[in-house]
Amino acid sequence: MENWIIFGILSVGIIFISWRTLLNIRSHGFYRFFGWELLLWLLVNNFKFWFSNPLSINQLMSWTLLLFSLYLLIAGILLMKEVGKPANTRESKNLYQFEKTSRLIDSGVFRYIRHPLYASLIYLTWGIFLKNPTIILLFVALLASIFFYLTMLFDEKECIEYFGDEYREYMKCSKMFIPFIF
Repeated sequence: MENWIIFGILSVGIIFISWRTLLNIRSHGFYRFFGWELLLWLLVNNFKFWFSNPLSINQLMSWTLLLFSLYLLIAGILLMKEVGKPANTRESKNLYQFEKTSRLIDSGVFRYIRHPLYASLIYLTWGIFLKNPTIILLFVALLASIFFYLTMLFDEKECIEYFGDEYREYMKCSKMFIPFIF
């Protein structure tokens, strides 16, 4: 019962952040909302196990994924602010201000991963899952990963609309979320 209460309270925040895209199935934010909700469910169920058995293989793999997730998040946001030049001229009510980049970013972490922020959410999902893996939470983690993958696909459509052929060329020399692989 406690987990449901915590989940419900924190979900209100996610709904507040996502309200602009909840009814737009063609927006990447629509799919991101469901990924965030599933990620929240994993966190609510596994936060009690965050530091249990600190040297177990699950915990070591979990911390590796969590730290890589944090790196991708920080590196991605910094590059978006510095290189992407967020602009008020990019009209889209579905984008947050920092997402409204006016220049294509193809350096730093973006050289290897087109979607470092969404990739960080996938790594975060699996890092949290490994804190206390169960069959039910495996299903939740898989579903969250699918929603974040759909988020990336719809974000790519939006990027192609805005950047055109420049983004198509960029897609040929970078991977979606696993450097050099996928």
